[in-house]
Amino acid sequence: MDDWIRCKPGEATPIADIPCCGSEELGRRILAETARGARVLFLSGRHTEHDVGLWAGLADDATGTLLLCRCDRATANWDSLVESLPEIHLFERELAEDLGLVVDGHPWDKPVRRNFDKDFFRVEGSAVHEVAVGPVHAGVIEPGHFRFQCAGEEVLHLEASFGYQHRGILALFQDASPARRLALSETISGDATVAHATAWCLLNEVFAGQGIPPRAASLRAVALELERLACHVGDLGALAGDAGYLPTASFCGRLRGDLLNATAMLCGNRFGRGLLRPGGLKTDFVRKDHLQRHLETTRRDVEGALRLLFESASTISRFEGVGVLSGEDAHSLGLVGVAARASGLARDARICHPNEAFRSHPMPLTLETSGDVLARAQVRRREIEASFDWISQELSELSEGPIYTPLSAATGNAFAVSLCEGWRGEVIHLASTDATGRIDWWKPIDPSFRNWNGLALSLRGGQISDFPLCNKSFNLSYCGFDL
Repeated sequence: MDDWIRCKPGEATPIADIPCCGSEELGRRILAETARGARVLFLSGRHTEHDVGLWAGLADDATGTLLLCRCDRATANWDSLVESLPEIHLFERELAEDLGLVVDGHPWDKPVRRNFDKDFFRVEGSAVHEVAVGPVHAGVIEPGHFRFQCAGEEVLHLEASFGYQHRGILALFQDASPARRLALSETISGDATVAHATAWCLLNEVFAGQGIPPRAASLRAVALELERLACHVGDLGALAGDAGYLPTASFCGRLRGDLLNATAMLCGNRFGRGLLRPGGLKTDFVRKDHLQRHLETTRRDVEGALRLLFESASTISRFEGVGVLSGEDAHSLGLVGVAARASGLARDARICHPNEAFRSHPMPLTLETSGDVLARAQVRRREIEASFDWISQELSELSEGPIYTPLSAATGNAFAVSLCEGWRGEVIHLASTDATGRIDWWKPIDPSFRNWNGLALSLRGGQISDFPLCNKSFNLSYCGFDL
């Protein structure tokens, strides 16, 4: 049997067909395949009757395929892969925290979330001082603790700590009804409601072995891009505000609301809740022409607001060279989404692992290479332009027809991965079914889980006063990390 089984995102694989090995062999296989160009998509596990079972998944972006392997009886201790493969470090720490699977040789085995009684990393020296920020912040910001090790104003090290709002979503899921499970997926990260609901619905459709009607597939993708537009426009306005450039900050605050209102035209909810369901959509809009005119007007205003920002020399100079994350470091940490593309990594699930809507109308890849705040802003600006173009084309060619097809019984004893490109990056949902076809294990992975350490590394060697600007340029989810 091969070391891995290859599949596409959105394909259910019989668990018996997934190669199985011991935990040490699994580590060897991961290292061998990543050395050939694959990247770690997930390493997750669950308690079985007597042991710990592991699922490992790698992404081969060049071929648009996933590689799956499993370990049914993970040993209590296994050797860390972090020294050779830094991008796996959070997955190893999570396995130790959630499943008691001690990873020998991990350089920083602090719990991922429930870590309040653990020491922070310290840089020693008479000139070094600590600055602690949070977890309680001003306004409505979510709780997260940031500990800076500084020499004067220079940041030597930043450590971020979360877990203050751990909501127990995975535990709530186990006994929840199908409708409740969909609602839980929508709350993983509220500003990525459509992305997580899409990933959850895809899992159900994969296990049923069914697609959804073309109109439903198109409108799901439109909603996903509207979510991207609203968040990117809001982020660029917030970046302008952090740099003290109020015209764009003011305009984008209003324009973000206009784009959220566009989503409300689809389903009556500005964040997209209640739009999706397994098998398609719950609602369909009444007036396509009204939405198209609304988007045309909003686009003109967005372009004007962003033109002001990017033509402001003083503001751009504030962005340039700040919060630099090299392509090498972004690759080493396994970053995804805007943060990855701003550092030159060609990672976009709409392109590497597209669904039908993005195969029919391909999305251009947006890359920058400088890896600084300016690059992350430029990626957002170009993706805004691309999303407006894509939505316009998709709506102009939108097919008539149903928006929902009831799902057949799900395949039993199977495993599936769903993958979609949310506005922050790739959203991953993993699940398995029992013999009856019921989903008995589920694991969502928000892109913030991968990217918070990218923010920390981007501050290294910078000024502590740059933190608000860098933080907003990543704009990661606290609750998406906490679950």
